Amino acid sequence: MSSSVSHIITTVLSGLTATVIAAVGGIALTVVLSLVAGLALGSPSRTVRGISRVYVEIFRGTSEVVQLFWLYFVLPVLVGFQLVPMFAGILVLGLNHGAYGAEIVRGAVNSVPRAQFEGAVALNLTPAQRMRRVILPQAFAEMLPPFNNLFIQLLKSTALLSFIAVPEMARQGELLRPVFGADLGWIYGTELVLYLLLALLITSGMRLLERIAARRLGRAPAKMTATAGGV
Repeated sequence: MSSSVSHIITTVLSGLTATVIAAVGGIALTVVLSLVAGLALGSPSRTVRGISRVYVEIFRGTSEVVQLFWLYFVLPVLVGFQLVPMFAGILVLGLNHGAYGAEIVRGAVNSVPRAQFEGAVALNLTPAQRMRRVILPQAFAEMLPPFNNLFIQLLKSTALLSFIAVPEMARQGELLRPVFGADLGWIYGTELVLYLLLALLITSGMRLLERIAARRLGRAPAKMTATAGGV
């Protein structure tokens, strides 16, 4: 391996930590906002539903790049306070993907059979107990596959943080481009492989959660069967 290729790989790898921090932070915030906003969308209070719906539509209906620029460049002008780039990036990732996650939560809760609600009422459970003991455990299993896709999309969105100088992988790769223009294949190839490995790691973790959730509900995990055309 030539010294230039070794330098490229090392430089891109130096951004891996920032990418992981942004992804983990964004995922954590996404989960919290998804649950809060998703459950609020089903609230009996019209005010609560309205506030949640406004949040969801604003962050689903506007560009994630514009949201990032607004929070990092415009907000300091308005309030006189500059956010740390990584914090601003995590906040935008969480707010944006939390809006999509809210709809996942709402749909999963609504997918629980009506008989489960009625049975919980017959047992004299309070609304909070019904949600915690009966509805959410079943809805949780339905949320996991779409949340897997959402988290992978969030991982890929961490590359947008290069616009505000967060030293994640895409940013480190762009710093190499002016000097190593003849080795663009190595620069972007290294990035592709690293993003793929991180996405596979997320998928593995979510598949494990799916199996645990199915086992707790007494469901048999889905089995992959081989066909003549492939797996």
